[in-house]
Amino acid sequence: MFCTTTPVPTRFSDADLALIDGLVEQGVGDNRSAVIREAIHHLADTVHRERTGARIAASYREHPQTQDDDELALAYAIALTEAEPW
Repeated sequence: MFCTTTPVPTRFSDADLALIDGLVEQGVGDNRSAVIREAIHHLADTVHRERTGARIAASYREHPQTQDDDELALAYAIALTEAEPW
């Protein structure tokens, strides 16, 4: 699969370049560009997961679990376990 890329001029400090080069040496990427692309994907995933977690936590604060919810969850868990062919 062919993917076109666009150069993005960016400046890094010597310390940042040393970190990037260290990651290249560790095999995180074949070169600096690959390491930077991997870092961007990792950052995007981290931000997505943090925001999703915050939305889930906010939802539980707005609509706390009730005793009925707990009992229903337990009943489903028991039913699923009993349905297994063990």
